[in-house]
Amino acid sequence: MSRSALPEELVGVVLAGGRSSRMGKDKPALRLYGEGRPDLLSRTMALLRDCTAEVWVSCRREQTMPGCRCIHDLEEDLGPIGGIVSTLTELARSPRRAALVLSCDLPFMNGSLLSRLINARRSAKPGALMTTFRQAETGYIEALVAIYEQEALPFFEQALAVQLRQLNLVLRPNQRTEVSYTRREALPFFNINYPADLETARQLIAALDPDPALKIL
Repeated sequence: MSRSALPEELVGVVLAGGRSSRMGKDKPALRLYGEGRPDLLSRTMALLRDCTAEVWVSCRREQTMPGCRCIHDLEEDLGPIGGIVSTLTELARSPRRAALVLSCDLPFMNGSLLSRLINARRSAKPGALMTTFRQAETGYIEALVAIYEQEALPFFEQALAVQLRQLNLVLRPNQRTEVSYTRREALPFFNINYPADLETARQLIAALDPDPALKIL
């Protein structure tokens, strides 16, 4: 997507504020494609730069992200929902903006899928506050690869007020525009939480790289 064609109201947001406690090491700094290749944070930011007008990083206050526009958690240890609430609160300073949220631990995510998401938002049904992917066989919502409209903020605040942190339950189905994908298309949504996931990802990279369809940076 050319820079002139980027949607000016759309901000790319990398969710990088997790404590990586299950992994045992800082996930944004992982380099799955080799020491000379970008870490997961840099790779995710580059993907978002190609399809949004501006990129932010959602993180904890003690994290240092040199050269990044950081949106710090307003409240610590809430998980991804805390990062999204902080992001939407920041977006509320300017009218008519939305956030394309992308978790930093998706080593196989690619620009084609993000463009597909943006195009789906352009034709979203009236009143949609979220544009996301839905796994066809299971109905699973990919809430960490999604576009959230600024107007979704009150619903997230209400969820936190009742201690609801499960992202796919914050907005009702009639408030979502969903892009279907099948199990055979699921590789870009593979995320890394545990050391075993990291090893699986490295094995997949060894088998698939070089593969232009992955758009590895």
